[in-house]
Amino acid sequence: MTDKIDFNCDMGESFGMYKMGFDEEVIKHITSANIACGFHAGDPNWMRTTVKMAEEHGVAIGAHPSFPDLSGFGRRTMNASAMEVKNDVIYQMGALQAFTGAKNLQHVKPHGAMYNMAVDDRDLATAICEAALEVDPKVVLLALAGSQWINVAEDMGLRVGREIFADRALNPNGTLVSRSLEGSVIHDTQEVVDRSLRMVTEGKAIAISGEVIEVEADSLCLHGDTPGAVEMAKALNQALSAEGVEITPLGQLV
Repeated sequence: MTDKIDFNCDMGESFGMYKMGFDEEVIKHITSANIACGFHAGDPNWMRTTVKMAEEHGVAIGAHPSFPDLSGFGRRTMNASAMEVKNDVIYQMGALQAFTGAKNLQHVKPHGAMYNMAVDDRDLATAICEAALEVDPKVVLLALAGSQWINVAEDMGLRVGREIFADRALNPNGTLVSRSLEGSVIHDTQEVVDRSLRMVTEGKAIAISGEVIEVEADSLCLHGDTPGAVEMAKALNQALSAEGVEITPLGQLV
């Protein structure tokens, strides 16, 4: 059980004239924002807009880098070399950092396929960690709780936040169920709240198979583009607070 948790959300995923997500409302209920950096979504104007909004609400800012895949929203696997990944992550972190008032990022959380692949791919995980350390040795890497990626990052001396997901189903090994499968995204607000409270306060989650698995986390993620995200964010904030869990920015927890 934990008495403190970070509450994060992916944001700034609009592009040009196309609006995505409910950032303006969700941001009122979270403590950390993962802001798209232009490779899967977002662009310089949306990056500036989202950073400003986060700063106005006192929400900590993190980069949400991706493979260069605008058409696939960063969810398609790519056979990129370790050096390509490292340079892409450095590029995106640096771009977002430049828009912040303090010229500083709290954390970095890769998006989509890059995130999911790094869970099992040690070379990819290492490249991402090297990029983070090169940009800022004090930055926090936000990575899937229970994954070997956590061990890689810690062995490299990187600050690490262990992440769980409010609105995503889990496989028995703790990985995220593929979005291509039915039931991978949870849409019922009460179910999202109940499973999140259990993960945070009991350290347990029910996998899609029905098995009870153990989880240990520093940060809870809600996807801002999930239908009903505003209601979910508000309900999660209220439920966590009612249980005596203090919602705290990630940088103050790890």
